[in-house]
Amino acid sequence: MRLKTTFPLLLLPLLAAACGSEPRYRMEGAPPSASVRLAVGTLEVREVSLPAYADASEILLEDASGAMNQVEGALWADDPRRAMTQALAERLGQISGATVAAEPWPLEEPAQAAVHVRISEAVASAAGTFRLKGQYALSSYDRVIRERISRFEITVPLQSGSAAAIAAAAGSATDQLATRIASDLSR
Repeated sequence: MRLKTTFPLLLLPLLAAACGSEPRYRMEGAPPSASVRLAVGTLEVREVSLPAYADASEILLEDASGAMNQVEGALWADDPRRAMTQALAERLGQISGATVAAEPWPLEEPAQAAVHVRISEAVASAAGTFRLKGQYALSSYDRVIRERISRFEITVPLQSGSAAAIAAAAGSATDQLATRIASDLSR
């Protein structure tokens, strides 16, 4: 008889979790439109560095006063740092046909070069733009390429202030960054 009274109590946490779930959004890019031949055959994408607000699970929108507010309780579907690192690696591989992977490098033979991305701004603004700003460094232990640091600032139109529009703009900005890095690494 005790089972009849405790069974419904066991279901309460499951029901509460199902009712309180927030929508989650993926950062997705578009299929590449062009290809670039890289000066290296293998490339490691080091973990992307993000500012604290962009590394959070909440999707934020900056208002006119500069305050960043969560959009309708929406969350990123993946850890933003991991998602951007993976998106850059996948996009660079698609664009170039080179062997590209996110760190840790999975192969026995080390990569010929590495790209280190440091994001200083990743802001969706209520004014209608998504801005991705920072720098990336290209390094090569064996000096296969000339090592260098490049700065970037990418602005993408934001179709609306919705979480889906922010996710699409973030994906587009990441695609543009990958294209810029590939161009810098081209032969």
